[in-house]
Amino acid sequence: MTALRILAEAAWPDPEAREPEQLPPLPGFSASSFNPLVAETAERCLRARHGSAPAPGRTALLLASASGDLATARAIEEAAADTARRMPPLLFFQSNPNAVLGHIAARWGLTGPVVAICPSQPPPPGRVPQDALDLAELLLADGDADQVLVIAAEQANQAEQAEQAADDTDVEDVDRAVALLVTTA
Repeated sequence: MTALRILAEAAWPDPEAREPEQLPPLPGFSASSFNPLVAETAERCLRARHGSAPAPGRTALLLASASGDLATARAIEEAAADTARRMPPLLFFQSNPNAVLGHIAARWGLTGPVVAICPSQPPPPGRVPQDALDLAELLLADGDADQVLVIAAEQANQAEQAEQAADDTDVEDVDRAVALLVTTA
């Protein structure tokens, strides 16, 4: 495989931020921080390279998440269990990870492929899974895109955190994402 060259990168939360950051709301997405997390991290990365939309050339979008959108899945489960309540239709839309990728593509005028994968193991915080980088290389080698925006995102798992807190173990309670805009070396 060919090597990748990083054109831009971004992370959530910003490792250089002095104060805790709040994710900006993302119109059309509710009940979860996952989609705003992906969108904001992608936005930061694309702005670092291109300034403002639209982005030139053919850019593919590749989202890697081992856990996916935990909060939306939980909201759907709770709504389905409550037979007296109508299921919010927006939850079905946002439960598909390609929905937020479509939002990013439309906002930035991205015209490459849109792919979402689930790596077998989440990478360490601040890293992109190797299988996502391998897939980015394939998209570039096939000529499907001139560059690939690779986003790795993991939501904090509140249920797991509650168990860890009860056991007095260290709790990592922050949603995390990293984005790399890559091309061939």
